[in-house]
Amino acid sequence: MGVFQDEKSSRLLPNKAAGFALPPRGHIYWPQHPRDRPERPRDEVGGLLEVPNTIALVDDDRNILTSVSMALEAEGFTVRCYSDGTEALKGLSAQPVDIAVLDIKMPRMDGMELLNQLRRQSHIPVIFLTSKDDEVDELLGLRMGADDYIKKPFSQRLLIERIRALIRRGELAREREEPQAEPVIVRGQLILDPVRHLCTWSGAPVELTVTEFLILKSLAHRPGHVKNRDQLMDAAYGEHIYVDDRTIDSHIKRLRKKFKAIDTDFAQIETLYGVGYRYRDR
Repeated sequence: MGVFQDEKSSRLLPNKAAGFALPPRGHIYWPQHPRDRPERPRDEVGGLLEVPNTIALVDDDRNILTSVSMALEAEGFTVRCYSDGTEALKGLSAQPVDIAVLDIKMPRMDGMELLNQLRRQSHIPVIFLTSKDDEVDELLGLRMGADDYIKKPFSQRLLIERIRALIRRGELAREREEPQAEPVIVRGQLILDPVRHLCTWSGAPVELTVTEFLILKSLAHRPGHVKNRDQLMDAAYGEHIYVDDRTIDSHIKRLRKKFKAIDTDFAQIETLYGVGYRYRDR
């Protein structure tokens, strides 16, 4: 059952949403980083139990918290609601979640600062909720490490599909932990380990979000081959999920910035204007 975090105390207020049946897709474990993972429940013989994904919903609009949390619960998710960034940071630090959906404009601590604080301790996927005229905020949020954004007013079905797209990445990540896991990708000074979600350049670690890692892996998988934005979109978000072209462009800019912070001569990700991007292995 969803809960609301009272902004004046640590008390959790129950949501009165109706009961629901859990669909199969609502039962995978996320995120990929061991330090971000809450302890999973086990049965009496020590086996792992399947649990619904937990979504943090952070917005100062109580109507949005109520309606969206009920919609998510009807899809089989567990929802924790917070009405401002300060309370959300406290709650998420104490109890990590699988995905966070954040409003940008909030009292006490806005979504941007909350994302900045979360990225210091966690790599959980983050979806921003923005107003129609917040293009600058959208781009800044993506550059700070958000995985996606949705403009208000938004369709609850669209939000659910975006969340499921992020969850599908978790399913793939779990598959890679099995014996048939993907091999490590080595491209000169670049090393990508898909199983452990690790990236290094010249031996130095590069901290990447899930979206950034998947985009880079898609490019580095076949050096010299051009990938258009649709192909990179499918690699990062899954098929049948549409995101704006500038979303991919913003992730590419952030990737370059992270590598240039380690090596100012980094120029392996090339732009072919009007076509797409490619990874240069030389």
